[in-house]
Amino acid sequence: MWTVLRWVASVVLAVALGLGSAWFAVRNAAPSATSVVNGPWLTNLAAGGSSADMYTRASVAIFGLLALNKSETVYYTARTDSAGERFDGACSYRIEGRDPDARWWSLTAYGNDSFLIDNPGRLYSVSRNTVVRSPDGTFVIRLSTQAEGQNAIATSPDGFDVTLRLYNPGPSVLESPSTVPLPTITKEACS
Repeated sequence: MWTVLRWVASVVLAVALGLGSAWFAVRNAAPSATSVVNGPWLTNLAAGGSSADMYTRASVAIFGLLALNKSETVYYTARTDSAGERFDGACSYRIEGRDPDARWWSLTAYGNDSFLIDNPGRLYSVSRNTVVRSPDGTFVIRLSTQAEGQNAIATSPDGFDVTLRLYNPGPSVLESPSTVPLPTITKEACS
């Protein structure tokens, strides 16, 4: 009887450790061989493609449902500002740049649960069509829990990340995703 109980306990422990480590690996995935860093932005060019490894596929299935391949869309995600500091939900941020090399783009904030952040103003994203630009073509997008006005996106006090989607990316994005000019992210103030 004790042998059977030990065997069952061993199997249960092995399954729990296996599932737990797999969940940790997918949820906190370190950059893989196909990942590219560009300032605070991180992308995985295999996301949505047939060359994706099992961790990339699992991560897309959980957090980025129905990702397109890199010829259709390149997804850059930032969890830190340009100084390398993790986003703080008590702080506001300024994203500044020009239109990236893509037919169309959007920038969206997501909560720690990987879903849109509920807010009264329904300010979830800014895109190529909605962003207000300066006369020189640059734009400034503000991220804060009190998002108001033009080019504002609401964030969560519990934490967040932002995703920049480049739809039909230009040749410079596909040829050199680590050096293509992307917006900078600067911490402005904390409450």
